[in-house]
Amino acid sequence: MSLFSIGKKILSENNDAKEMGFFDHLEELRWHLFRAALAILVVSIVVFIAKDFTFNTVIFGPKKPDFFTYRFFCMMSEATCIQPPDFDLITREMGEQFFVHLKVSFWMGLIVSFPYIFWEFWRFIKPGLYENERKAANGVVLACSILFISGVLFGYYVLTPFAITFLGGYSVGTEAVNAPTLSSYVNYLTMFTIPTGLLFELPLLAYFLGKLGLISSSFLTNNRKYAVIIILIIAAIVTPPDVVSQILISIPLFVLYEASIYIIKIQEKKRQTN
Repeated sequence: MSLFSIGKKILSENNDAKEMGFFDHLEELRWHLFRAALAILVVSIVVFIAKDFTFNTVIFGPKKPDFFTYRFFCMMSEATCIQPPDFDLITREMGEQFFVHLKVSFWMGLIVSFPYIFWEFWRFIKPGLYENERKAANGVVLACSILFISGVLFGYYVLTPFAITFLGGYSVGTEAVNAPTLSSYVNYLTMFTIPTGLLFELPLLAYFLGKLGLISSSFLTNNRKYAVIIILIIAAIVTPPDVVSQILISIPLFVLYEASIYIIKIQEKKRQTN
C-alpha cells in the first residue's frame, strides 16, 4: 500500500471518528435533557396528586390573612400591618381549573427540580472545560440553586403579598367588583416568582463574565447610574404598578449589583497577584 493510500485511510478514519464523536456528544446531551425532563415530570406528578396542599396551602396561601408575611408585618407594628382584600377566584371557561392545575404542577415541578436540572446541565459542559475553568466554577451548582430558590422565595413571600394587597384591593368605583379569574391569579403568582429567581442569578452571571474578561469592576462602577435606571425598569415590569412592590424588588437587585462588583474585584485582585 502506498504512502498516499495510507494517509488517505488515516484521514478517512479520523473523519469518521470525529463524526462519531459528534453524534456521541448529541446522544449524551439527549440523555441529560431526558433525565432533566423526567425529574420535572416526576415532581409535577407528585404536585398534581397533592392537589389540596398545592392549592390550599401554597397557591392560595398569599391571599389568606394568616399568611406568614401578613402576620410578620402586623407583628412589627400597626403602621406596617397589611391585610389581603377578601375576594373570590372565579373560572369562566370549561376545564379552566383542570388546565390551571396542570400549569401549576409543571411550574412547581420546574422550580423544585431546578437544582437537579442545572446539575445535569453542568455535567454536560464540565468535561469540555479546562482544569482551571473547572476549579473556577467549583460550587456553581450549589450557588446557582441557592440564588434561584432565594429569588423564588423572595417573590413568593414578599412581592406576592404586596401585589395581592394592592391589585386585589384597587377599585375604580362601586360599579366594578374585584373577581379575578383563577388563571389570572396563577399567572401573576408565576410572574412574581420565577422571573425573580432568574434575576437573583445576577452575581453568578457577573462572576463568569468577569472570569472571561468581558466586564470589569470599573465598568460596572462607572455605569452604576445606568444600572439603576435598568433595575427600576425591570422592577416596574416584574411588579404591579405599586411603588412599594417596585422598591421591594429594586433593593435586592441593587444589592446583587453591588455584590457583582465586589465579586469581580476579587477576581481582578487574584489575577494581579498571579
